[in-house]
Amino acid sequence: MNLPFDWLSPSTLRCLALSLLHFLWQGTALAALAYVAMSLCRSTATRYAAGVAALMLMLAAPVGTFFLLHSQEQSPLIDREISATVRFAPSIPTTAPLSYDAAAHRERFTPYSLWLVELWFAGVVLLSLRSVGGILVVERLRRKDTVPITEELLGLCLALQRRMGLTRTIRFCETLRLDAPAVAGWIRPVVLLPLSALTGLTEGQLVAVIAHELAHIRRHDAFVNLFQVAVETVLFYHPAVWWLGKQVREEREHCCDDVAVEVCGNAASYAYALTQMAETKWAPDMAMAANRSPLVERIARLLGSSPDSQSFRAANLSTGVLCLSAALLAGGALMGSVHYVRAQTPASAAQMDSTETKQQSAASMDTIARAQVNASTRNTPRPAATPSTEPVAAALAAPAAQEKSAPPEPAPEPQANAAAKQSYIDSLREAGLTNLTVDELIALKVQGVTADYIKAMKQYIQSENGSLNVDSLIGLKVQGVTGDYAKAMRAATGQDLDGNELIGLKVQGVTPEYVQRMHELGLTTDASEIIGMKVQGVTPEYVRGMGGLGMKVDPGDIIGMKVQGVTPEYVQEMRGLGLNVDSGEIIGMKVQGISPEYVKGFNAIGLHPTTDELIGLKVQGVTPEYLKAMQAAGFKMDVDEAIGAKVQGITPEFVAKVRSHGFKDLTLDKLIALKQNGLFETEK
Repeated sequence: MNLPFDWLSPSTLRCLALSLLHFLWQGTALAALAYVAMSLCRSTATRYAAGVAALMLMLAAPVGTFFLLHSQEQSPLIDREISATVRFAPSIPTTAPLSYDAAAHRERFTPYSLWLVELWFAGVVLLSLRSVGGILVVERLRRKDTVPITEELLGLCLALQRRMGLTRTIRFCETLRLDAPAVAGWIRPVVLLPLSALTGLTEGQLVAVIAHELAHIRRHDAFVNLFQVAVETVLFYHPAVWWLGKQVREEREHCCDDVAVEVCGNAASYAYALTQMAETKWAPDMAMAANRSPLVERIARLLGSSPDSQSFRAANLSTGVLCLSAALLAGGALMGSVHYVRAQTPASAAQMDSTETKQQSAASMDTIARAQVNASTRNTPRPAATPSTEPVAAALAAPAAQEKSAPPEPAPEPQANAAAKQSYIDSLREAGLTNLTVDELIALKVQGVTADYIKAMKQYIQSENGSLNVDSLIGLKVQGVTGDYAKAMRAATGQDLDGNELIGLKVQGVTPEYVQRMHELGLTTDASEIIGMKVQGVTPEYVRGMGGLGMKVDPGDIIGMKVQGVTPEYVQEMRGLGLNVDSGEIIGMKVQGISPEYVKGFNAIGLHPTTDELIGLKVQGVTPEYLKAMQAAGFKMDVDEAIGAKVQGITPEFVAKVRSHGFKDLTLDKLIALKQNGLFETEK
């Protein structure tokens, strides 16, 4: 499966892939235009507007291209062309063979378009997760990692807000998580002021820095930045998008710097404030920070030393025009190749082999045309710039007689060749597959599913709802399930198998010989049990070895023992220690990690626990060493007493501690009572 694009038709996938490819030259052309426009503009605000407009056009370009291509693919003209061509095909004379197979070209291109769209979608998902993480960081800063500022600083901020004409509610908070002032939030913005970064600034410099952040709020830069992140996420694969985004961010900071200088009235003072914050650069990408890079360029611009000469502008203009020309040339080449593909459909419907069309009556051809046109109205791509279209039935059929080098042959008698020459669609209908969509027909044809294959499968496979469905047939063909394999597996299992069971058996490498050997060993299994045994690596030798030891030969027990790593050697060792174990007990012992050495340790101290007792001792962590230590302390216990003492936390150390207080004639019950009442626990 190719989730999440199974619901997209092949024509939609092709349009989406072509739109992404077209944006390679479209994005370059738009970036070049933006470069030229921003070079000609002297105003910072105008350059910023030009950059944002170019970003909007970049987002609109692939969307518009997609709808344009999709409208061409789905043009209703194809309905009339296909219907007319198929209806009147028997009267069309045979001409030269086809020079180009456009349907085959689109069929070959569909898998590549799917891979391209899947790679693009994966990149969008990864960058979206990155953006969501940034938004969560900003929200945490805004909601949790803040404290109120002092009354004096709050009064200064509110006065500056009124001075700048901002009437909306704005919060001013102190934060320890940032290194520079920043704005967080979109609907209810918060100005975050790290007082550690503002220490040493004069009141005028402080006003300018805060004015920079308020300028972001007044200009609604947070929303523009969010849109910019969305464009960079969707069109991440084009370097021009990232370059233009960088230019827009720089111009945004320049615009806010101009507002800050206008408020404080001293560019040098504000430049000094930026210099003070140059060493502290951390801020989330989703927040509007005052020390956003590049600070050196911003400071140089404020002090009037940035390169802005006519020669520099001329160089920018020349570079932009050169990039634009290259992009347009690349776009022309790509458009030309696409139009070539669309234009190279068959010259006319007259190029069909009249030998095939004469084999069917006009009434049957009309029925086929109507069924195919109704099924493919929404999904069949439309060949452009041709007066007529190849009929659907002839495009999907694959008669061996249509070779380009073969000359036309005289039409044979219809009665003699009606069975020999038959379209692919008719052969599928005869095999029992009716009401197929165009996508299903293409999938069956690509995978090589023929009418003979379907008939062979129906002989040996249990039908689903009276017939094999398209998905089962394709799956069987892909996995290499043949009629001989299906026949042999039905004979080996003695059961009627459905398509999914046969696919599972084939995928796991189950052979008829494997099933027969298992039956000879007494395993009567169904398909799911056979698959389970094969997956777990159960071999006939393993079954024979376990059966020779008297273990229950049952598919469930055999699979359970194999999963837990029970071997014939392990069973023999346990039985040699006096344990008469069955399959369930041996699985339980293996699950708990009971080893032959563990059993030997208990036997050495005179304790011979049963299988269930061994499992209980192991679960509670009772070891032979523990029992030896308790015996040395004067307590010889059976299995139940050992488990009870261990559960209550009675240890040799506890016994020694009790006796150190002068207690004598201790019994296990007394020790447990002392432990439960906590008389020897250290008080806190």
